[in-house]
Amino acid sequence: MAIASEVNVSRAATETAHAAEVSIAGPVRSYDSYIADRDVGGVGWVYTVSARSLLEDVFTSVSVKRTLEQNPDSTAALHPYVVGRCAVASGADIDAAVDAAAAAGPLWAAVPLTDRMRLGEMFRARLREHRQTFLDLLMAEAHPRMLAEWELSCLEQVYSEESCSWYQQQMHAEFQHGPRRLVVRRSPDGVVCINPPQNAPAPSAALAVLVLMAGNAVVVRAPRSIALSTMYVVRELIAPLLRELGAPPGTLNVVCGKPQQTIDRWLAHPDVDDILYFGGSDEGLRFEQECVARGKKPILELAGNDGLVVWRDADLDMAAEAITECFYGSGQICMVPNYVLAHPDIAEDLLARVRQQVTRVRPGYPEDEDVLLSPVRRSEKFFRLLHQALDAGAELVCGGGRMELDGTRSDTGVFLEPTVVRVEGLAGARRLDIVKHETFFPLIPFVVPENGPDELLLDQFVDFLNTNIYGLRNSLWTTSTSVIDRFVDRVHNGGLFKVNDSHIGFLPYLPSHGGTGLTGGTFGEANYPILKTSHLQGISVCSGIRPRTAVFGE
Repeated sequence: MAIASEVNVSRAATETAHAAEVSIAGPVRSYDSYIADRDVGGVGWVYTVSARSLLEDVFTSVSVKRTLEQNPDSTAALHPYVVGRCAVASGADIDAAVDAAAAAGPLWAAVPLTDRMRLGEMFRARLREHRQTFLDLLMAEAHPRMLAEWELSCLEQVYSEESCSWYQQQMHAEFQHGPRRLVVRRSPDGVVCINPPQNAPAPSAALAVLVLMAGNAVVVRAPRSIALSTMYVVRELIAPLLRELGAPPGTLNVVCGKPQQTIDRWLAHPDVDDILYFGGSDEGLRFEQECVARGKKPILELAGNDGLVVWRDADLDMAAEAITECFYGSGQICMVPNYVLAHPDIAEDLLARVRQQVTRVRPGYPEDEDVLLSPVRRSEKFFRLLHQALDAGAELVCGGGRMELDGTRSDTGVFLEPTVVRVEGLAGARRLDIVKHETFFPLIPFVVPENGPDELLLDQFVDFLNTNIYGLRNSLWTTSTSVIDRFVDRVHNGGLFKVNDSHIGFLPYLPSHGGTGLTGGTFGEANYPILKTSHLQGISVCSGIRPRTAVFGE
């Protein structure tokens, strides 16, 4: 069975014509839909051109892409900018993928948990084996190298030996109670559909492994505008492992379709049980209501708006380094810091250190070392948010404009400068949208409260975190054990709280995603997909006790 077929262009020719281009070994990749372990042709193609080419010659890149999508047989397929293509699924194909998952689901659920759990270790090993190709594809889709490596680190921790062992403990536990064997287990929900986000489709699609480990059958939608890396992860990293384990055809399916068409068909299909949805909060909460009305479980990963607190005794150099994590991928990631609460005693010193850190944050080609910033092509909202804050009295500390690939300021540049804004006082801070909501830009406000006793400031800081209407991650920088204890005991907003640590880093056991409020919807909490796509069952196995005795005793 063909996994990635060859378009009529050799990689050698590509590399010769464009040696500076990020190289991906093998021919330009071509993927059909994958339904019931079969390649299924589509109703057209979407092409991926490299992110580097869009920075070097946007007109030619877009022209090549449009030409090929109108005429796939065009000689434009020979152009070195072309990285790959994915077939566009029809409505019937979207339904067929769910049908295949529904047929495979009961058979896969019957596979012993210990066998299914092997998928985690196997996937981690395969991901490491194909590490460079994974990174190359992310860079081809405009993820800077540092961002791509961070995304890879997420998956390595999600599927670490420690994490997989913990998942298995949560999935099945047994107890002996007199003559009874009692079992508390989690059973799969059935058919789970996954709708990855455009900003991180491949790492999000890789969470399908956890859903499969729970015993579910899966359908993944590869985002139409950025489908290639998702297709690669599903087709070439996950699917071979399922075949190795003898999973029935249809256990895993992937289609590239229009978002609304795909979501509507999933909602209408009687065999869909869960939908894992990534997106903005407004549309996500409307989607949640639609799911509940259709009897389907919504699992939401929506906007963030994380808070980072720096207390007066913090290691300011380390805190400043953590704050600049907000600029990874130009801030277009839900789990980066989105606002800073700075103790008034150290605010000036901290801001000076952050300004120094910002000088090292630069744009560049995705494959260049130490590049953090990605192009931002729709930047009108950035300037609207910034001007709203400045008009309300906030102070621009640094940044605030566009810049070119080489870092020079420009009115037409496709990169945004790393921007820091100072906001005075807690009382009115959340009237500003840059504080109240996730901005999704390289823009971070420093909120500096009025001076006051530390006991009062502690209460205010904790209250500010807890009253955030979002809730993904929060973090704290302090050397005081009593301050740490106060925050740990009283901060309940969010799915993850980190102390004196990277805000965006990943750890075994702890969730990579998930949170409260507008981040996770009505049922929001830390999101472990293996748990979220399964449900608890209690079982008692007994012999030799009369039913009446079991109810009323001797």
